[in-house]
Amino acid sequence: MKKPISKLSLISLFCLWAGLSLLPPGLAQTSGKRLLNLDDQARIRTVSEPHISPDGAWVAYAVESVDQKEDAYGSDIWMTSWDGQQTVRLTSSKERDSSPCWSPDGKYLSFLSSRQTPDGTDQIWLLNRMGGEPEQITTVKGAIGDYRWSPDGKRMVLVLEDPDPDAEESKDKAEKKTPKPIVIDRFQFKEDKSGYLTKKRQRLYLLELESRKIECLTPGAYNEYFPAWSPDGNSLVFVSKREQDFDRTDNFDLFVIDAKAGATPRRLTTFPGADCQPDWESHPAWSPDGKSIAYLQGGPSKLIFYAIHQLAVIPAAGGTPKLLAPTLDRNVAKPRWSPDGAFLYFLLEDDRNQVLAKVPAEGGKVVPVTAGGRTVNEFDLHPSGKIVVAEERGDVPAEAYAVEGSTVRPLSRQNQALLESVQLGTLEEISWKSKDGTTINGFVMKPPDFDPAKKYPTILRIHGGPVLQYSHYFNFDWHYYAAHGYLVLLGNPRGSSGRGEAFSKAIYADWGNKDVQDVLAGVDYLIAQKMADPARLGVGGWSYGGMLTNYTIASDTRFKAAISGAGMSNILAGYGTDQYIREYEAELGTPWANPETWIKISYPFFHADRIQTPTLFLCGDKDFNVPLLNSEQMYQALRSLGRDTQLVIYPGQFHEFKKPGYERDRLERYLNWYDKYLMPAHVESKSKP
Repeated sequence: MKKPISKLSLISLFCLWAGLSLLPPGLAQTSGKRLLNLDDQARIRTVSEPHISPDGAWVAYAVESVDQKEDAYGSDIWMTSWDGQQTVRLTSSKERDSSPCWSPDGKYLSFLSSRQTPDGTDQIWLLNRMGGEPEQITTVKGAIGDYRWSPDGKRMVLVLEDPDPDAEESKDKAEKKTPKPIVIDRFQFKEDKSGYLTKKRQRLYLLELESRKIECLTPGAYNEYFPAWSPDGNSLVFVSKREQDFDRTDNFDLFVIDAKAGATPRRLTTFPGADCQPDWESHPAWSPDGKSIAYLQGGPSKLIFYAIHQLAVIPAAGGTPKLLAPTLDRNVAKPRWSPDGAFLYFLLEDDRNQVLAKVPAEGGKVVPVTAGGRTVNEFDLHPSGKIVVAEERGDVPAEAYAVEGSTVRPLSRQNQALLESVQLGTLEEISWKSKDGTTINGFVMKPPDFDPAKKYPTILRIHGGPVLQYSHYFNFDWHYYAAHGYLVLLGNPRGSSGRGEAFSKAIYADWGNKDVQDVLAGVDYLIAQKMADPARLGVGGWSYGGMLTNYTIASDTRFKAAISGAGMSNILAGYGTDQYIREYEAELGTPWANPETWIKISYPFFHADRIQTPTLFLCGDKDFNVPLLNSEQMYQALRSLGRDTQLVIYPGQFHEFKKPGYERDRLERYLNWYDKYLMPAHVESKSKP
């Protein structure tokens, strides 16, 4: 029998691989504090994907950071001992290293990385706990988007996207210079980041670790998501839409298949709505005894993303699913069974919070595990009962924490040095009444030196979605505005999540009505509280936040500056030019059948003459979520009307930017635009203190 490696020896070995030194458990306090500046944006690190080692002694996680020299986001793998006393950086690469996962026996730590791949796609790499350099174990064509170890550690299941067939066929150098025409014959033919959708699919593959042999498990014309192994390693459950014309439906179902090539999938769920819809980022989960599978069940297809997704359990052999908390009118995500199978743990979205919660496996009362005032993004469970979470708060970016009773103990301290050197604003919960008496909840971010005797220039920032919410998480932009003397209003108007299905669907096919009333009432509230200066009001948002900005400035002329990022106003222009064709037809009907509805909710464009507010429009030129043409139309309308406006286009950027330099440029433009109209040196506020 081999002598076990001590913790100290293990740490030393890990350091030898990476050529890096140990980090102390804490960092020295910095004397004196300064205000946040734009350079700090690139100093923020985000911790994600925490996983406890099989022996319970370590937690591995990914740390995203900015490489300013390469103008790229990087990610590396780190780990911290469970007692929090030692932290080790395991990888250091210019490319992204992500998705760390321990082998079942704890001998290896696997991760995805694009290092040494000329096309930038991810491959699987292994770190041996006995020491040595990371080893690449796959060289597949296409992109690996997900993977899972088999329970015996001898195999992995991969989610692998087909390689580009045109690139494979174009072997002639001259042909490569002239790309082939893109031929479209699908109902949904566009998707942000993916571009034009063709016949490429993402499938499940089985990888034998010893031989490195890879076999396709699910050939065919469908896309597969979120595989999970049965405890005995004989079967896999996965998520797919296996309809003849799957682009026309959101009917994702669970399928079970034997873990061998040539096996036929068996449909497990038959709910007509979505089960484990990919946007929810939640794998199904087998019970420890292998008899049941937990998953997320959506609502009626007609309600699309307004519907609540609930926690359900179904027999693995097939049968009738059971909702474990049928009266819970809140979204849940990422279900996991407790080691003894008695409970199911999951993320629970509630008003301005997202916490870790649990419910008995037979159903019953939902019990929060972590307190509010935070947003828990991910978690992991260990057979010993240990729990780790990746969470963030209004004043702390995402870090890894050990859950101990009702409290959490810091494990990673990636942002400690920065936070100890800066003075941040204060994020406070507030509530107000809308025009019709509906209570609206949100936040106000106050400047670091907030003086209750003063009135502040105020920026109303509106979230995207619309079915999302502002919660207790760290947002650099809010703090940056506050550091420059702004009060920031952050509302969750109707259409937001976190307060139940009825609250979300209140704007169904009625955009720019109740939600406009809700955010304007928030502005009125801050003015009544003598915090906001009514003569210096700004508004802005991205995605649906940009859309609601357009609705707001077309409804009220009080705002002196507006910023509309990746928004739209002529909703007709979205049909067939963005990725939401199913959602449009479900919620609004087709334009030729319901033209009145489409025209009604397009009022900021068709009544652009009502807009008096100087407005900055921004968008990425590769955005297929809310394409650039929407911002171009609104810019052109305001320019035609002689309004003060500007359009900024970011080359090569999707709905979410991939270049940190553009993120910096965008925020700098945001502040300059607001400063120009809300804090000009030659303009004095007309409001009285």
